[in-house]
Amino acid sequence: MKFVNNVIEDLAMQVSLNPDTEEGLVVYNLSLIRNEDLDTVTALVKDAFKSGITFSGYVKFVESGEQFCGHKIRQGCTGYFSICSTTLDGVLVRKGIPLTPIGGGVLEVEKRKPTRFIHMILYKATTIDPLQVLTAQGVTRILDVMYTSNGNILANIRECHMEAEPQITQTLEEMSDSGFPGIIELGAPNTPLLGVSISTDFLGVVAAGGTNPMAAIKEKGMWLETQAMKGLVDVKSMDWIEDF
Repeated sequence: MKFVNNVIEDLAMQVSLNPDTEEGLVVYNLSLIRNEDLDTVTALVKDAFKSGITFSGYVKFVESGEQFCGHKIRQGCTGYFSICSTTLDGVLVRKGIPLTPIGGGVLEVEKRKPTRFIHMILYKATTIDPLQVLTAQGVTRILDVMYTSNGNILANIRECHMEAEPQITQTLEEMSDSGFPGIIELGAPNTPLLGVSISTDFLGVVAAGGTNPMAAIKEKGMWLETQAMKGLVDVKSMDWIEDF
């Protein structure tokens, strides 16, 4: 069993996404929802995207009995595939930017602006995705952020070497301008970011968790099962959430 930082590093090396063309392999999360909840979930995911708390607007809903990415969806359920923010790490690595994944946590939001991480689980200290753990603990207030602009969301942080700051800035802009607008904040070199310490000669990058919509579904009291960082998929096989 691998620690999460090793899983992220393995998947990141396989990401081939080109943000400019929106082509290539991305990391996906897989959730199962009840068939009868599909319309409600679709509307909720659209609201989450409009609120700016999702990593990407690309999704895939797969009916019971159908297969996608090698997964056959069991009866009574709909498969909900979303893009994991580990994809960002892969894009940065592909650009030759040295980075270290730090951890995932709960980020406090006030008037739609991030203030600080109030919970943080380090990737090197767990074999279970931190955002799955925090979602299961029920500590999120994602619906509050979506509809009142105050609350907290799931987010993650990595640190990149400061010498690559121009390339990092350009890459984050490319991501935000395409189908991956979930970049929350880029920190200054040698400076803590949203309450998280950053190593000497590095700067922090915070992204929205790809599982924020799943946590919102759970907050609504609906049943779901989620497996984060499940594998890789060609982004061209996904659909755009606003087309539903």
